[in-house]
Amino acid sequence: MTESLPRAASRIRLLTWDEDAVIATARELRAETGGATIAFAFASADWRPHIQEFMEILQVEGHARCVAGCSADGIIGTGEEDESVSGFSVLFLNLPQARTSSYVIDDEFQIPHGLGADGCWIVMGHPARLNAQMLLQDMNRVYPGMPVFGGMAGGGWEADSIFHFHSASGAEDAAGIAVHMAGVKVGGIVSQGCQPIGEPYTITRVEEDLVYAVGGRRAYDVLVETFEALPEDEKSFARGGNIMAGLAASEYREEFRRGDFLVRNILGGDPRTGAIKLGAVPRVGQTLQFQLREKDAADEDLRTQCADAMRRDGQPLAALLFCCGGRGQHLFGVPNHDAGILAETFGPVPLAGFFANGEFGPVAGVNFIHGYTASTAVFYP
Repeated sequence: MTESLPRAASRIRLLTWDEDAVIATARELRAETGGATIAFAFASADWRPHIQEFMEILQVEGHARCVAGCSADGIIGTGEEDESVSGFSVLFLNLPQARTSSYVIDDEFQIPHGLGADGCWIVMGHPARLNAQMLLQDMNRVYPGMPVFGGMAGGGWEADSIFHFHSASGAEDAAGIAVHMAGVKVGGIVSQGCQPIGEPYTITRVEEDLVYAVGGRRAYDVLVETFEALPEDEKSFARGGNIMAGLAASEYREEFRRGDFLVRNILGGDPRTGAIKLGAVPRVGQTLQFQLREKDAADEDLRTQCADAMRRDGQPLAALLFCCGGRGQHLFGVPNHDAGILAETFGPVPLAGFFANGEFGPVAGVNFIHGYTASTAVFYP
């Protein structure tokens, strides 16, 4: 592999298994990058019988030192999102100064120590086999402040239709793949796609995932009051289960805004007890503000975060995009929404990704698993 300045290239191919097409793609990527320190690839479930050959071609014809990836229901490329298709998306990163190490997450996996304080993790997990919350808690403890990006693989309704691949070990039936990258500048965009509604309240009574009182009032009553105060057009979105709970990721804020909250589902409410049940375990003293998930808020949030990243860090080298399967055309009603915004903001930088069953990304410096989110790892030269 040619050692030079950092380079990147990506491709998305919509097709069933085609050896000649994979060879041609690998050669194109090698011609543009000189080879890959690390190649991230995402393939549809029907590619599983050929996945070992797929990796070998990327290594031999593309000169990729390491290949890591997973299955997906839909794949993402530069400015392009393709849902429920056959094919693959791949990103080649030639990073001469980077230090990369990759691990299979199985029953024997333990987070390695001594990797330094810089860098990031890219993690792809199996939704039926990986305890993502526990893994992220351990990563936050061992490497505080180090971002984790990625998502839960897709591919089908059966557990065996979801798989991972890793050129050093195969790993098709593993719980996941973790790649640590250091010596490269990495930024991130975690767009949860919600806007705060109502007022922020302090949680004053909670039992595990049941919030009984906020600001000394019954939580259920505050939720109903917040809904009733919405304009009629926003109520129509809210009735579809799109009111959520935002839990402050940090209390060190004079004013809470979009992006300051960890957004979690409201799983139910009890008008008799006044409790609401959340998809999280909040704590007394934590700030809660209800959130509305709808396409205009999701669009604005991602555009704002991308523009902020461009102003702050400049032109990226490449990116990985992990989008919730509930976004895409289902949410926005148009194709290529999230990948299109990245391309509009950053230009046609190399990008690969997939539609995930849960997305990883940091909020206020702490890594969480999310839903309905677009999580982007952005690499800089």
